[in-house]
Amino acid sequence: MQTYLRGRDFIGDLDFSKEEVETVLDVAFDLKRKRALGEPHPYLRDKVLAMLFFFSSTRTRGSFEAGMAQLGGHAAFIESRTTQIAHGDTPKEIGEIFGRYFDGIAIRHVDWGTGNWYLNEVAKASRVPVLNMQCDIYHPFQCLADLMTIVEKKGRDLRRKRMVVSWAYAASYQKPMSVPQSLVLQMPRFGLDVILAHPPEFKLMPEIMDMAREQARKYGVGFEVMDDMDAAFKDADIIYAKSWGAMVHTPDAEEGARIIKKYESWITDERRMALAKPDAIYMHPLPADRNIEVTDGVMDGPQSVVYDQAENRLHVQKAVMALTM
Repeated sequence: MQTYLRGRDFIGDLDFSKEEVETVLDVAFDLKRKRALGEPHPYLRDKVLAMLFFFSSTRTRGSFEAGMAQLGGHAAFIESRTTQIAHGDTPKEIGEIFGRYFDGIAIRHVDWGTGNWYLNEVAKASRVPVLNMQCDIYHPFQCLADLMTIVEKKGRDLRRKRMVVSWAYAASYQKPMSVPQSLVLQMPRFGLDVILAHPPEFKLMPEIMDMAREQARKYGVGFEVMDDMDAAFKDADIIYAKSWGAMVHTPDAEEGARIIKKYESWITDERRMALAKPDAIYMHPLPADRNIEVTDGVMDGPQSVVYDQAENRLHVQKAVMALTM
C-alpha cells in the first residue's frame, strides 16, 4: 500500500502508478464495505471540495456530492456559466483563488483541445489537489470505477482476460473520446489483453495510442486494434462498447456527424453479445443511446453491470478524495 498521495493531483490515468491505483482500490473496497454496514467514515470532516462544471452531469455530480457528504465534508457545485470565467477569470486565477478557499478542486471540462489544458493550468496555480471529473483526453475516475467493477466480477487475477473496447453508433452528439483513451491506458497495467475496435475515422489520439502500446509492452499483455465489431467481440470476457466522436479525424462537428451516420450497424445487441464468452459482462459508463448504441435487451440483461459501474464511481472517488485531500 502506498501512503504518500496527500496533496497529489489526479488529472491523467498514469498520474498514479499501478501500485497507487491498487491502493485506491483497497481503500474503495473498504469504504464500500463501511457504506454497506452503515459505519461512519468522516475522514474529510470540515473539508470542502469545489466542483467546477463546464459540461453537464448526472453520475459525476451526484457521486462527488454524495461522496464528500459521506466523508464528512461538503461539495460546492459551481456551474461555469454562473462564474466570471467568461468575463476574464483565468485558469491561473481559479487555481490561486479556489486553492485558497477550498481543500480540493474538481473540474469537468470536455471541450476538444481545451479541457485538459485548462485543468493543468489550474493545477499549476493551485495549492490543493486538482481532480479530473472528465476532460477531452481522460476520464480517470470512470476508469477506476470500471476497474473496480471488473475486479468484483472477474477476480483480481485478470491476466489473459480479453477486454474489448469498442466504438458504437450514437446519434445524440459527438461524445468525448476520454473514456476509451483512459481504458486503453489503465487496463493493460492490470493484466488485461485489450482489443480496441472502431471504424477507420474514429482513431484515438496518436500519443495516447503510443502510451497504451508502451503499457502493454511493460506489463506483457496484448493490445490489438481492429475495424470489425463482430471479430472483436468473439470470445471476449468483457465488452465495453460506447460511442465517441471523430475529433482526431476532423474537428468539424457537422462532418463528424455525417461520418457517424455511416456506421449505424455498430450496435451492441444480443447477437453480438452471443459472440463473446457465455459469462462475458457488458459495460457502459452511461448515459447510453438506447436501441441505437445498445439494445434494451443487453442494457437490462443478465450480463450488464452498468449500475454496479455507476455505484462504484462513488467508492473510488471517495477513496481518491480521502487519500489526496
